[in-house]
Amino acid sequence: MTAGEILVLASASPRRQELLRQIGCEFRVVVSDAEEIAEGGLSPERVAAENARRKAGEVAVREGADAPVLGADTVVAVGETILGKPRDKEDAARMLRLLSGRRHFVYTGIAIAYRGQVYEDVVRTAVWMDELSEEEIAAYIATGEPMDKAGAYAVQGRTARFIPKIEGSFSNVVGLPLHAVMKLAGKAGIRQWQ
Repeated sequence: MTAGEILVLASASPRRQELLRQIGCEFRVVVSDAEEIAEGGLSPERVAAENARRKAGEVAVREGADAPVLGADTVVAVGETILGKPRDKEDAARMLRLLSGRRHFVYTGIAIAYRGQVYEDVVRTAVWMDELSEEEIAAYIATGEPMDKAGAYAVQGRTARFIPKIEGSFSNVVGLPLHAVMKLAGKAGIRQWQ
């Protein structure tokens, strides 16, 4: 495999990097400078797709057409309300109260820019969260874990004890739907998946 064929991950997310390592993927990181959209009247699914496309496209311009670039964006949503990363502890508490005792959806848009083409997909996973007391919310926020996570929680972290059910891809909720990425990379003709 040549250097140009090694996957370029357009994300600084340590969780996405760990997930790719989990499946033995060779990759390097080039963080995207693309401007992300928050909502703009789009559905959570479209926001995730658009941001993933922007990230992959921006890095692909810098890296050249022979470098397969993977962009991803994860959105947590209750109905059409998108929950991004919390601004502060109060915002994290607001999000956790909104998720408490409800089903919500996690959408991850993935886009691979390679040889002048862009291959895209969006994966949706349903997640159920127990009712959380104010004490549980405060104790969780005090750990610092929710502060850089969409929806203010990490399913692979301490919040796991409050998640009774997930329907769909677990790795999607962590931040990268591995099965869908593998299929998309194969469709794009990236050799390490052929």
